Amino acid sequence: TEIDWKAYMQEVEGFANGTLDYTQLKGDTGPLVYPAGFVYIFLGLYHATGRGSDIRLAQYLFAGLYLLNLLLVFRIYCRTNKVPPYVFFFMCCASYRIHSIFVLRLFNDPVAMAILFLAINLFLEEHWSWGCLLFSLAVSVKMNILLFAPGLLFLLLQRFGLLGCIPKLCICALLQVILGLPFLLVNPIGYLTRSFDLGRQFQFKWTVNWRFLPEEVFQNRVFHAALLLAHLAGLGLFALHRWHSSKENILTLLKDPAKRKPASPRLTVNNILAWIVFILFSSNFLGVCCSRSLHYQFYVWYFHTLPYLLWCTPTTKLAHMPKVLLLGVIELCWNTYPSTVCSSLALHICHGLILLQLWYGTAPMPVSHTPPPSRKPTALSKKAQ
Repeated sequence: TEIDWKAYMQEVEGFANGTLDYTQLKGDTGPLVYPAGFVYIFLGLYHATGRGSDIRLAQYLFAGLYLLNLLLVFRIYCRTNKVPPYVFFFMCCASYRIHSIFVLRLFNDPVAMAILFLAINLFLEEHWSWGCLLFSLAVSVKMNILLFAPGLLFLLLQRFGLLGCIPKLCICALLQVILGLPFLLVNPIGYLTRSFDLGRQFQFKWTVNWRFLPEEVFQNRVFHAALLLAHLAGLGLFALHRWHSSKENILTLLKDPAKRKPASPRLTVNNILAWIVFILFSSNFLGVCCSRSLHYQFYVWYFHTLPYLLWCTPTTKLAHMPKVLLLGVIELCWNTYPSTVCSSLALHICHGLILLQLWYGTAPMPVSHTPPPSRKPTALSKKAQ
């Protein structure tokens, strides 16, 4: 359980000793491949744990992070009021793999996701600038957060229009420059190619989702390109037909929100908050479904979003059990080590069923100027209900 933690400590130790050339920061598992935010956060852990030697203290710190992450996730779910209370039990107690990722393995993925959930909470409170700052910070810890980026861009255009969202995007970009500046000044090409390497090859022995493929297909660039095209197509379809009203041209998002036609019927605060979360979570889920490889620690990328994706659509009493069953099968797939042909296929089938539910169980929401949310939900009229 110490392999990745020791590698992280070795990577940031070079920075602690004054090395600013990113290509020279390495550990037992290979070169450093995460952006600069990772270095600063784990440098703090390096010093707090006696140069990484006090692993028990690190586990206590990650246990605190785990509790904070749950608090942030629960707050999102409570604000949107979409998921039955008993589902929270599964998020807290029913995932051995998630507990391992946080407290036993001490991966950087939970750090990035906790910051991301904090950013989403800020979006729900209409603090878009602060939310973008935290979103960019999460990206600087691990690039998987970019899977949420298409949804966030859509929301920024919907909320502010083209001109209004440019300052928010500048916040995201500026933070990346500031965090990476010490390394950019020394070896800019080395920093960019190492920390934002989109073409990195994954090892077949660790894949959870593509075990049923021959290894030569798994490593084939044509296969990677096909997955990228599928991802882009999925994002395009959801943006056109599920995130945006089909009655209006999507180019209306580029307009100033004050110049758009008001939504009819007028949206309630609960509807707006639920739609923000739906767009962000579904954007990420599409990326996970089309990922070139999912490793065991990647489960945390979407574990806490699955209940929302399953229950954001209307649910009858009899339909609750199949959704709980889907959660159980997905958990079983992620706890099968090493992965098998059956576990990989089962995972894809579960992902496919969730996508079908999201496509046929949701309807596009009218685009309108988003009013500031209130903690007291607006009452729905009988007609709107």
